[in-house]
Amino acid sequence: MLGSGVAGLSAAVRAAETHRMRVGVLTKGELPQATTRWAQGGVAAVLGGNDPDSTDLHLADTLAAGAGLCDAEAVRVLVDEGPARVNELIAMGAMFDRDAHGELELAREGGHSLHRIVHAGGSATGAEVERALVEAVQATMAVLHEHAFALELIVEAGRCQGVTALFSDGTVREVRATNVLVTTGGAGQLYAVTTNPLEATGDGIAMALRAGVAVADIEFTQFHPTALSVESMPRPLLTEALRGHGAILRDTTGERFVDELQPRDVVSRASTRRMLELGVDHVFLDATGLDAFDQRFPNIAAELRGLGLDPSRDWLPVSPAAHYTCGGIVTDLNGASSLPGLWAAGEVSCSGVHGANRLASNSLLEGMVFGPRAVEAIEVGRVGPEATGAMRTVMGGDPDRSEALPPGVIGGRFIRLEKVTPSGGTDLDAASARLEMQRELTAHAGVLRDAASLDKALGTVNGVLAANRGDSVADHELHNLATVGRAAVVAAARREESRGAHTREDFPELSSDFAHRFVFA
Repeated sequence: MLGSGVAGLSAAVRAAETHRMRVGVLTKGELPQATTRWAQGGVAAVLGGNDPDSTDLHLADTLAAGAGLCDAEAVRVLVDEGPARVNELIAMGAMFDRDAHGELELAREGGHSLHRIVHAGGSATGAEVERALVEAVQATMAVLHEHAFALELIVEAGRCQGVTALFSDGTVREVRATNVLVTTGGAGQLYAVTTNPLEATGDGIAMALRAGVAVADIEFTQFHPTALSVESMPRPLLTEALRGHGAILRDTTGERFVDELQPRDVVSRASTRRMLELGVDHVFLDATGLDAFDQRFPNIAAELRGLGLDPSRDWLPVSPAAHYTCGGIVTDLNGASSLPGLWAAGEVSCSGVHGANRLASNSLLEGMVFGPRAVEAIEVGRVGPEATGAMRTVMGGDPDRSEALPPGVIGGRFIRLEKVTPSGGTDLDAASARLEMQRELTAHAGVLRDAASLDKALGTVNGVLAANRGDSVADHELHNLATVGRAAVVAAARREESRGAHTREDFPELSSDFAHRFVFA
């Protein structure tokens, strides 16, 4: 398994439980260093009991947020199997917040019709989920390779047979495996302002693109509307649960300008446009009316006070920040990619769950559901993909005729990316080139885009790909970011409409002509 986030660790635990397969985890950092630990809001799941919620409502909210590009079958798997996965995590020792009666406290976030978010430490859910999974994995795992950077997929006889990896001693070695499960997360570091850690460089998606594995929905990067506007990076995240508890957004004149409980793409667009209108780089989150802030959100309260902010008195400066890569390696409902032997789960994948915009707090749940599903499919001997979930876009019909697909199934348009040949020019300094690319993509391919800005962004990423590349981890990460960035910009230029997390200023309306996926293969 590549990566050590919630999807990979959930899969590793499930594999250990079967006692029928030898499992190894390869991660470029250390086991507890995944993006999972940065997740604040919680896990969305309908846990039953006296809960007035239903999985049908959770499904409907997810489909609405996805703006017509979710696969309903994949979402059904998520909402139906999710509650059992949450209960399994609790059985492993995960400590979610409970009220005075011992019942789980449920929060509400943007796009959700009811309170259904379980959380830990108010805003430390990711850290608690990761803690429980890391402890479980450490007790069972056969092989662990830390500080090992996967470079390329090994493809032989039409099947993935492992990866080549750069190890901490500077050697490049093959790591062979009958099956490879990619759980390397997203590419939030494409942007200068992000909530993602430095490691989120799109490595798994980039390897898949270079190997010709189907990748889709990569133009949809979700921006979280309430990242704290401070100099540190990644930007501290002010959880959506704050707005669920009643915090409101105000512009720098004090005016409230948006319904804070709309999906993230709506709120991020509204904030960005208001910032541009007023010529400012932030708006404010007003949480002064919230009761017991310190008790509900102790981690956020401590962080704010460390920055000299008192949430009971001060409005909190916030701005949108890149938060989640909605697309990735196309999979079926079992996590199988278009390349036999290669599987994907979590943020690196395009399972069909998120569509054009992820519903808040569905990300941890996706990893907990689809990571184990991949292991179960491998255990029973499945090799290649089936025409289910997002994979139906690839396998279900004529790629140029969405009407050839079964009723209700989202069609696809295929894009083939030509390789950029290095020009033999001056070597790039990885750190400065990465920063410049992040700034250019934030300015020209961020929350708001148009044809001219996307053309500028394409020139930037092509320039990085055409430069000589060194052999350090930093050089490889830069190349991976540029590879994913190029695909995102190309797809965004092709999508001449505004849908979900993708907003074209020159094509502001939703168009039925683009009710399909763009697939790179």
